[in-house]
Amino acid sequence: MRRPVEGEVHVHYGQIYVETDPDSYGPGLEEAFAGQSAGLCGAATPGALWLNTGLHTGSVGFTVEVHEQAPPLDPDWEDVVEVSFRPVSEDSALVEWGGGDSWQLDLEETDYRVRYCARGMDQASERDTRMDGEPRLDCYLLQFWPAPPEPDRVLKQTSQVAAYWHRYARELPPPPTPAERAEAERRARLAQEREERERRLAFERWQWGGQQPSQALRDVGGNVRGLLEFDPSLIHAIDASGPATQREVALFAARRACEEAGLTALDWVADALTALAEGRPLPPPFDDDVRMWETLATDPGVPDRTVGRAVPPERPPFRPPASPGSPVPQTLEATQAVVGPAAAVAKTQASGSGSSAAAVRQVSGSGSSASAECQDSGSGSSAAAIRQASGSDACDAAKPQASGSGRYVMAVTFGPPDPSVRMSQPHMALPAVTDAAGPDPLRAALDAVFAAVVTYGENHPALLEEVWSVVRGTGR
Repeated sequence: MRRPVEGEVHVHYGQIYVETDPDSYGPGLEEAFAGQSAGLCGAATPGALWLNTGLHTGSVGFTVEVHEQAPPLDPDWEDVVEVSFRPVSEDSALVEWGGGDSWQLDLEETDYRVRYCARGMDQASERDTRMDGEPRLDCYLLQFWPAPPEPDRVLKQTSQVAAYWHRYARELPPPPTPAERAEAERRARLAQEREERERRLAFERWQWGGQQPSQALRDVGGNVRGLLEFDPSLIHAIDASGPATQREVALFAARRACEEAGLTALDWVADALTALAEGRPLPPPFDDDVRMWETLATDPGVPDRTVGRAVPPERPPFRPPASPGSPVPQTLEATQAVVGPAAAVAKTQASGSGSSAAAVRQVSGSGSSASAECQDSGSGSSAAAIRQASGSDACDAAKPQASGSGRYVMAVTFGPPDPSVRMSQPHMALPAVTDAAGPDPLRAALDAVFAAVVTYGENHPALLEEVWSVVRGTGR
């Protein structure tokens, strides 16, 4: 025989529990005693025991014993009940109300007979509360031994408190059958899955500007997420316009980006735009990323033009759909940590958003890239970290090295965009050309428009109005 618990434990609302399911907070009172004739030890829910005490609040004497076989019954105990019990995991513990303290019981996952003995329940109930330093009023013994399941029994009844709880248990409706319990669990699972699905769809609608995206938009990749921040409705309109209009939009965006950056006077850029318009492959140096960036870096005719960063308009935060009967504000994620059926400890956290959110964006698209900006990573809330895809650090606010290899640049920004950051327009414009030549008309249009938005920077609303006119068939 071993005694994992011996001494005093604290009870509240006259309750303490044995828990073995780490994924459950325990049953409710009716659920714990449904179908029993004994009302002191509720074992109707698999893997849990609800233990009633006479004292409402305070410390009671409590001993837990684990035997190899049924121990003899001590006649000094005033109230005694027996139930059958099987842990649902190897993690078994005696747990106080509200999770105040717990004691590991180390029970095996096998069938046990449990005897719950009590003494002094009426005196403790009359006193209600025991303060520190006051004499002990009631004490309890909880015994386990391996035994096959059998009905619960009242072995001895002396106190009025025990009589009350026995009567309460016997007046409860019968517990659900295993089939009914399985059906209830199935329905609860389906309801949870439906709620999660509705939440995902609501979040997707919010991401895409209030309407569900087509499968083509879900699969398109590229810089569609970046463009979503500026004009979600335009993305849906481009998607619905068809391949011919998408190619027209891509060409228009590439041309406008190069015009804004002052590159159309360069022969090698003008040749690329002509090839785009005629549906031909891009000529050198656009057929090779490294050569393209080297040409940009070494051509003395490239203008030195910069523009303030493009800042997307603010949008309201995502508000999840309300769960049925849930009074919790939907801007909050609420969780409950409950130990024992009567204990509920709610813990609420606001979802992070706003100035501390991190925005991650690939600056260039369609396999080409350029270093767009560089800030000291310790310069405050708008610090940016820029790194090459190879993993080596890079910080290059000017042009790529003439002998350098092609780069992918990630800018991670904390807080709102810094309006003082200046973007090199020629470096932002070239990806619009290569993006527009992509094999997928939809991605070509979206990526080229995004590159043009970045090229226009703070003046991007004028560009988006022109793109809208092309999509509607009223533009040039």
